[in-house]
Amino acid sequence: MPDIIHLLPDAVANQIAAGEVVQRPASAVKELLENAVDAGASALQLIIKDSGKSLIQIIDNGCGMSETDARMSFERHATSKIRSADDLFAIRTMGFRGEALASIAAIAHVEMKSRRHEDDFGTSILIEGAEVKQQEAVSAAAGTSISVKNLFFNVPARRNFLKSNSVEARHIIEEFERVALAHPEIAMSLHQNGLEVFQLQKSNLRQRIVSVFGNPYNERLVPVQEETTLLNIVGFVGKPEFARRTRGEQFLFVNKRFIKDAYLHHAIQHAFEELLPRECYASYWLYLDMDPKKIDINIHPTKTEIKFEDERAVYAIVRSAVKRSLGQYSVSPALDFEQEKAFDIPYSMHNAPVSAPSIKVNPGYNPFDTETKQRSTPFFSSPAKISASGWEKMYEGMSKESITERQDDKDATLLPTPNSLLSDEFKSEEDHFIFQLQHRYIVTQVESGLIIIDQQAASERVLYERYNKQLQQHKGPSQQELFPQTLEFTSADFTIIHEMQDDIRSLGFDLREFGKNTFVLHGTPADIEGGREKQMIEALIEQFKNFQATLKLDKREGLARAMAKNVSVKTGKALTQKEMKNILDELFTCEKPYLSIEGKSTLVLLGEKDLRERFGK
Repeated sequence: MPDIIHLLPDAVANQIAAGEVVQRPASAVKELLENAVDAGASALQLIIKDSGKSLIQIIDNGCGMSETDARMSFERHATSKIRSADDLFAIRTMGFRGEALASIAAIAHVEMKSRRHEDDFGTSILIEGAEVKQQEAVSAAAGTSISVKNLFFNVPARRNFLKSNSVEARHIIEEFERVALAHPEIAMSLHQNGLEVFQLQKSNLRQRIVSVFGNPYNERLVPVQEETTLLNIVGFVGKPEFARRTRGEQFLFVNKRFIKDAYLHHAIQHAFEELLPRECYASYWLYLDMDPKKIDINIHPTKTEIKFEDERAVYAIVRSAVKRSLGQYSVSPALDFEQEKAFDIPYSMHNAPVSAPSIKVNPGYNPFDTETKQRSTPFFSSPAKISASGWEKMYEGMSKESITERQDDKDATLLPTPNSLLSDEFKSEEDHFIFQLQHRYIVTQVESGLIIIDQQAASERVLYERYNKQLQQHKGPSQQELFPQTLEFTSADFTIIHEMQDDIRSLGFDLREFGKNTFVLHGTPADIEGGREKQMIEALIEQFKNFQATLKLDKREGLARAMAKNVSVKTGKALTQKEMKNILDELFTCEKPYLSIEGKSTLVLLGEKDLRERFGK
């Protein structure tokens, strides 16, 4: 039997390695940006076309490479960062494995020009599918310029798995933001299809965050700073009132390297306990600096996960630092142990005359007197005698018709007493009463018993099917604005809106692109309250991202769910008789009236048999 184990050809081995390192265009952008940072660049440019599928170009003014180094940089495991295994525990650079350029060159057309500052000429190398096609001396600017064209040209299966241009562009923007936030001392720019997305100047950390996410973030930041023998922490956390429902603004850096760590994320969330709305995540930009010997960064191909030598200590320090900053800047409630609150009395009251409390008693009240009982209310008795004269004036202008009109115009319906349930004002046209229970449920009578409906779940079901139909028909009612509003978003959110702009218009939002990261709102859906337009769109984006991440829904279904979640009648809102009846009527015209959009029940039926069993009959 012949031997069956053999060595893989270099081309195949490089393509396998590329599958681990380069999963999408954003992966190549990350590796190339980190190489430019390691080269000591003070300014760099990122240029992409077709979301990186056609072109990824990075130009930096770093140290550059010699002719030999430029050629060696494309070999597997060729690196200038480490010499021995001990160096793995003293790494402060971004890259060190020597796999990035070799992996990228194996699946793309790569052209690199590089020149050291002390050299007169630079080197140009052209590689296609890991094969060097050309290398020559050229005139080039100091630093390195590398162009990656036709990514995955020889791996069509991988190229077919790429998402739409807008999705891939969003991932590239996220990688760019991470590097930009880690290195505010570097001037950086991003151009996509000839349009400027970012133009970031050298700045401090706060200015860089504001430049990336927009001017409104300047007032949302709470500084965090802590120095210990184990690690130092600097950065910012967002104020609780600006928390979001998705994890889009959580940035954690260790030695200027972006990482993902669920354990430390829990520490930061725990520091915000009792301050965040339900199911919301705090925003943070935290930078940890510690001895490289205390961490291991060589546990993941993309280096986004690291291992701490003492995780518990790091957890406690991060949590305490964030909690201390929230208390120091009066974001969280703080106790003043230096002052006795019992003596916190205004000075003007010190000389005020002191009078003993008085109790009013009705000496003529007799609980056994039948006439007195009839005059008093069932639950409260009058503590003093009330004059009976002039009682007619209390009912002036209150005819039976006016009482009915006022009842219909009430903003809220109080829970009726059992006797009033039988009155006409709590009966619908079908002679069935409807009332609200605890501002959460709608109760109504049917032939077989009682129906108890969850008002929020029912409203969400009604709106979801309505918006889903509008998206399918590409037509939704829109109320035009008298004065169009200019709305500015972050680059990532702008990309999302641009991606689903047609579907948003189908929901009734008349949005038109207007310059960099800006839209003009000309119309809104008719059922949205005025003044909440931008808030609604931002909530729509957050819900859309949340549904995409957790439920893996398609774009239209995610939009319909997000819109229904934000526009629906919420638990705790008092409803009028008309509003409750509308919810009931619309719910039972839905295709799935008995299920919420999350698959739970919208209503509970208490039949006559169930009621008899409850009473033991």
